[in-house]
Amino acid sequence: MDRVIKENLELLFADNPNIFVAGDLLWYPIEGDNKTRQAPDIMIVFGRPKGDRGSYRQWVEDNVSPQVVFEILSPGKRLLEMAKKFKFYEHHGVEEYYIYDPDKIDLQGWLRNNGELNVIEEMKGWVSPTLGIKFELTSETLEIFRPDGHKFLTFDEYY
Repeated sequence: MDRVIKENLELLFADNPNIFVAGDLLWYPIEGDNKTRQAPDIMIVFGRPKGDRGSYRQWVEDNVSPQVVFEILSPGKRLLEMAKKFKFYEHHGVEEYYIYDPDKIDLQGWLRNNGELNVIEEMKGWVSPTLGIKFELTSETLEIFRPDGHKFLTFDEYY
C-alpha cells in the first residue's frame, strides 16, 4: 500500500516542481544531531524541489519540515515504536499524520491544531486539507481518491 500511495502522490504532484514526495527516506530535523531522525513510509514536503536525496536534512531544505506523513503498519512495527514516531512528528511540525493498518483495514489520522496533532474523529470520507485526497474505507480495503475523483490505482491497474 505504501508504494501505491507514494506513486499516486508523485503522479498527482508531477507538474509541481516544488513538491517533494519520498518513501523510507531518513529525515534529520536538527543540524549536527544524527540521532534524532525518522524514516517515514511516505512524506510529502511542499515548497521543496523534487530530486534525489540521500536523506532529508531539514536545515539544508530551508528548515521546511514534511507537512504530511504516512505510516503503513506491518507485523514488525510495535505500538511503542509508533508512539515514538507520533511524538517525533508532532514535535517536528508535521501537519497531517496518517497510520494505515492493512490487516485490520483501519486508518487513523491526526491534524495539527494549536501546535498539537489532534485525532481526526471520522476518517471515512475524510479529505486531506493539504493534499486534497479523499479516504474511503470499505470492509475490504482503503481506497484513496484524487481531487478530480479518480481512484488511486496500483501499477497493474494502470496497465
